[in-house]
Amino acid sequence: MPHAFADTLKSFRTASGKSGKFYSLPALAKQFPKINRLPVSMRIVLESVLRNCDGKKVTADHVRQVASWFPNADRNEEIPFVVARVILQDFTGVPLLADLAAMRSVAARLGKRPGAVEPLVPVDLVVDHSIMVDHYGTKGSIDLNMKLEFQRNRERYEFLRWGMQAFDTFGVVPPGFGIVHQVNLEYLARGIHRGQDGVCYPDSLVGTDSHTTMINGIGVVGWGVGGIEAEAAMLGQPVYMLTPDVVGFELTGRLREGCTATDLVLTVTEILRREKVVGKFVEFFGEGTRTLAVPDRATIGNMAPEYGATMGFFPVDEKTIEYLTGTGRTPEEIEAVEAYFRAQGLFGVPRAGEIDYTQVVKLDLGQVTPSLSGPKRPQDRIELGKVASQFTRLFSKPPTENGFNQSADVLLTRHLVRHAGEVPSPKVPANPPTPPAAPRFEMEMEGNKPTLAAAHAEAPPPLVEVENITIGNGDVLIAAITSCTNTSNPGVMLAAGLLAKKAVEAGLTVKPHIKTSLAPGSRMVTDYLTKTGLMPYLEKLGFALVGYGCTTCIGNSGDLTTDINEAITKSDLVCAAVLSGNRNFEARIHPNIKANFLASPPLVVAYAIAGTVLRDLMTEPVGKGKGGKDVFLGDIWPSSDEIHKLMKFAMSGKAFRDNYGKVRSDPGELWKGIHGVSGETYTWPTSTYIAEPPFFEHFEMNPLVAQPQGVGGAGKKEAVSVRGARVMALFGDSITTDHISPAGSIKETSPAGQWLLAHGVQKPDFNSYGSRRGNHEVMMRGTFANVRIKNLMIPAAADGSREEGGVTLYRGPGGGEPKKMFIYDAAMKYIADGVPTVVFAGEEYGTGSSRDWAAKGTQLLGIKAVIAKSFERIHRSNLVGMGVLPLQFQGSDTWQSLRLTGDETIDVIPDPELRPRSPAKVIVTRADGSTQEITVTLRIDTPIEVDYYRHGGILPFVLRQLLAA
Repeated sequence: MPHAFADTLKSFRTASGKSGKFYSLPALAKQFPKINRLPVSMRIVLESVLRNCDGKKVTADHVRQVASWFPNADRNEEIPFVVARVILQDFTGVPLLADLAAMRSVAARLGKRPGAVEPLVPVDLVVDHSIMVDHYGTKGSIDLNMKLEFQRNRERYEFLRWGMQAFDTFGVVPPGFGIVHQVNLEYLARGIHRGQDGVCYPDSLVGTDSHTTMINGIGVVGWGVGGIEAEAAMLGQPVYMLTPDVVGFELTGRLREGCTATDLVLTVTEILRREKVVGKFVEFFGEGTRTLAVPDRATIGNMAPEYGATMGFFPVDEKTIEYLTGTGRTPEEIEAVEAYFRAQGLFGVPRAGEIDYTQVVKLDLGQVTPSLSGPKRPQDRIELGKVASQFTRLFSKPPTENGFNQSADVLLTRHLVRHAGEVPSPKVPANPPTPPAAPRFEMEMEGNKPTLAAAHAEAPPPLVEVENITIGNGDVLIAAITSCTNTSNPGVMLAAGLLAKKAVEAGLTVKPHIKTSLAPGSRMVTDYLTKTGLMPYLEKLGFALVGYGCTTCIGNSGDLTTDINEAITKSDLVCAAVLSGNRNFEARIHPNIKANFLASPPLVVAYAIAGTVLRDLMTEPVGKGKGGKDVFLGDIWPSSDEIHKLMKFAMSGKAFRDNYGKVRSDPGELWKGIHGVSGETYTWPTSTYIAEPPFFEHFEMNPLVAQPQGVGGAGKKEAVSVRGARVMALFGDSITTDHISPAGSIKETSPAGQWLLAHGVQKPDFNSYGSRRGNHEVMMRGTFANVRIKNLMIPAAADGSREEGGVTLYRGPGGGEPKKMFIYDAAMKYIADGVPTVVFAGEEYGTGSSRDWAAKGTQLLGIKAVIAKSFERIHRSNLVGMGVLPLQFQGSDTWQSLRLTGDETIDVIPDPELRPRSPAKVIVTRADGSTQEITVTLRIDTPIEVDYYRHGGILPFVLRQLLAA
C-alpha cells in the first residue's frame, strides 16, 4: 500500500555534493507544526515511526500520535519503535542465541523451514563478560586470564561460532577487544544508515545490557532491554513502549579544577533519582552541555539505569563530529552524518526555551564536587571529604538504613591474617623496575613510541610471600579500574595514569594483599596509556592489565585468598571495594565484600594507596612517601592542563581503524582455535553450559485458550486468575536483578553447585552464573540464590538480624510445620503439588541489569505473579514477556500493611480482558480462614503486552508469527 506520508520523502546533499533520500521531519512539520518544539530524542523516534509507516505494525495514527506529543499528558498510548540494529553482550547473548536455536529446532520438528527464524536487523554480539581477574598485578596477567577464559568457556564459544555461520545477520566481536558499550561507541555505531532503497535514517538500537545507553552520548537513541525483548526486535517486531515523558536537564557553567566526569555523573544520578525519572527520557541541553566532550556525555548516558531513566540523551553537534573523526570513521560517513542531521533540523544542542519538555532540571557544573557513591547503591553519592565519616555512621546503622548493623566498638579492631601473600600473581616483583621517564608531551608520538622495555620485562617476577598482615573494617581489599562507565573516557583514564606517576615518584606504594586491576573498555585505552608513558607507573602500583571486559563491575573480580576470606567471615568484617564501575549492589563485586564504592579511576588508585575508606583523603595524607614524608591527595592530583596535553594521544583515527580492522582479520589465536558445528539447526550436545531451553515444550501453532492457573476456578472469566497460591517470598525494597539472578560465583552448597557436582563439574570449573546462562538447569537453581538476599518470611533472630540467602518456608498440602529449604527446592515441591506461588516485594523491584534470567527463572520456578510497590522498567517488561503477572500496590498498601507472614494463600483476579493498567483484586486468606481483599494495578502496560501474555510470553508469540509467514 502507498506510504501515508509519501510527500515527506525528500533529498539532502553532503558538503562534497553526494545526495541521499530521507523522510523529512521539516516536511512533516508543515502538517504538525509542534514538531519543531519536540525534544530531539522524540523527533528521532518520530522519524522511525514515519519511515516505517506500513499501515500494519506502524500506522498513520501512530505518526500523528508521536507528532502531536504533548509535554504533560496521560501516557496510555504505545509507540511501535523499529530499531536499526541490536547489540548483545555474551552473558545475555548466549541464552538469546539458545532461544533462537530452540526456535529453529521447533520449526524443524513441525516440518517448517528453520531458516524462517532469522534476525531481520543486524545483530552484533561482543564477548566481554566472561574474563575473570584470576591473575593480577603483573604484565602477564592478561594472557593468563584469557587462557583461563577460553578454557572455561570453550563450549559457549563453540556455540557462538555455530551462530555466526547459521545466521546471516549475526556477527561476533571476539574476546579481548573491549566491553560492549565502548566497542559500540568507538566502532559499531554508524551515525546514520542507508537502506537498500537508498533511504538514509539515524542509527538506533536496543541492547541486552542496561548500559546500552552509553551510546546516547553520540546522539543515538537506544536503551537496554531484556534478551526476550531484544529477540522480538531482532525478528522484526517493533519495540513497543508507552509514550514517554521527556525530562530536560539543563547544564550551565563548567566543571571546577579537580572534578571529573565521574563526579559529574554521580551528581546527576543523585539528582535524577530524587526527581523520579524511572521510565522517562532524559535529554541534556544548555550551554554547559555544549562544553562537554563526547566521552563525558557517554559517561552520563551510561548511568541512565542508575538514575532510572530509559535514556540519558545528548543531541548530535560539533563535539559528535569531532569524536567520529577522532575514532576513525571515514570522511564520507562523517559528512553524511552532519548533512543528514542538519537537513532534519536536529543538529546542535538546544538552548533554554527552544524545546517543550515535561519537566526541566538544572545543574550548574561549577557546583560539582569530588565524590564517591556507595556503599550499597549507585545513587547514594558521598562527597569525598565525608566518605570516612559516612562509613563510620553506617557501620552501626540497621540494614533498613543501608547500614551494616555492627557494634561501633569493633570498628577499629585489626585481625591477623597469615599467609595472605599466597596470591596467584604477586603485586610487585622483589626489585621492581624503575619506570622510564614520561615522554615530553610536546613531541608527536604517532608511530614513535617511547621504549618501555625496562618496565615490560618478559621474565615473570619471583613469588613474594607476605605474612602476618592485619585487616580490619573499612580496609580496601579490591581496587579496580574496571571497564564500564569511565574507561571510555580518556580524561579520567589519563588522570589515573598521571596520579600513579606522581605517586610512584613520591615514593607511595600499594600493599600487596590489595587486589588491584586495570580492565579497560577497549584496546585503545592501553594504546594511549602506553604512548604517553603512563602504563609503567600504573603497573608499579599493581594496576597491570588484566583483560578487556566487564570484570569487577559484573562480579568477575576473582577470589581473594583463602586466609583473607576466612578472616572476613570469621570476624564478620565490613571490608571495601573501590571501583570505577556503575553498580555496587550487595554481593555483586565479591560475596565477602560488603561495602562497595564507585569512584573515578584516579580515586581508585588513591584509595588503593590509602588502603582504607576510614581515611579522609581531603584532610589526611594518602600515605607516607620517601623518607616517611606525608603525601596528600593534592600533591599527586593531576591538573586539567596536564591531562589536556595528553589528550591528543587518545584520539587517533588511524589507530582506531587499525585496531578494529583486526576484529575480522586478526581476532587472535585463541579465537581462531574455536570451532563450532555447522548447519541451520543446532545439534544440542550434552553440556553443562548449553542446553535446549524448555520454553517451547508442547508448542503448537495455535495458542491454547488460557486455562485457570492453580487450584480452583473455571470458565473463561477466570482464565487469567491465580488461585490458591502460596507465598514464595516476602522481600523488602531495592531487590535487584542481581538478587534475583546473580551473575557471580556459584557456591558448592547451593542447588546450582550441587547440580554441577552431580554432573561431574568440580568447584574450580564452576565458572559463574553469568557464564552458564545458556543452561536452564543451572539458572533456575540459581534464581533467588544471591548470598545477600533476605526473605523476610524467615523469622528474625533474637538480635533482630535476618538470615541471608535464597531460602523460604515450604508449606505442604498436608499441613504441619513449615519446612525451611532453598527456594528452588520449595518451588519444585509446589509444582509437584500443583500449587502456584507468588512473590511480594517493596519499592524498585528488579532494579539493576537487564537480566532476562531474572524473569525466566521466576517463570520456571512456577511463580505466577509478583506483587510489588514499584518495578524497574526492564524487569517489569521481562516478567510480562515470560508470562508472569506484575502487579503494583496502590496508595499506602504494602505487604507489611496486609500483615503478611507467609502462611497465607493468595488469589489474584485481574480483569478477564487484561486491559492495560487495569485494577485487579488480591484476596488474602489467612491460616484461620479470615480473608482480606485489596485492589492493585495490573502492570501489563500496553496492548501488545496483552498479546504476549495470552500467548504464554513474547517468544511463542513471535515464533508463531514467523512460522505462519
